[in-house]
Amino acid sequence: MTMTTTAGPAPEISRTLETWHRIVAAKDATDLPSIIAEDVVFRSPAFFKPYPGREAILLVLGTVLTVFEDFAYHREFLSLDGRSVILEFSARIGDKRLKGVDIFRFDDTGLIVEMEVMVRPGNALMALGQTMAERAGPGLKALLAGAS
Repeated sequence: MTMTTTAGPAPEISRTLETWHRIVAAKDATDLPSIIAEDVVFRSPAFFKPYPGREAILLVLGTVLTVFEDFAYHREFLSLDGRSVILEFSARIGDKRLKGVDIFRFDDTGLIVEMEVMVRPGNALMALGQTMAERAGPGLKALLAGAS
């Protein structure tokens, strides 16, 4: 089996990732719309059904920036086609420590068109789900109801 590897992500994806890391480090979602495609799909670690559209992901990500404490990325993985990136992270919610991955897929212009988040262990995921429901739940419920 022959495997082809790339030296790194395309320049447009690198720019998006640089912006992403700046947003996360500053806990400031102001520039988030500039790197998210209108028709983005977000897959939450707490729910099977994905959230479609930019407004939903902006609400979720803007909220989670305020929920995680001691957040840090540790490793980055690039898909063979260079269009997907996985970022491994750790964080804390209250006394619950967690590990997780952010899985991104990008379009040809470098915008995020798909994001999936996975978190472990289960007790940290439950704490994340509860905190997110308290902070973003009503707004997200209204947003998704309006999209139906």
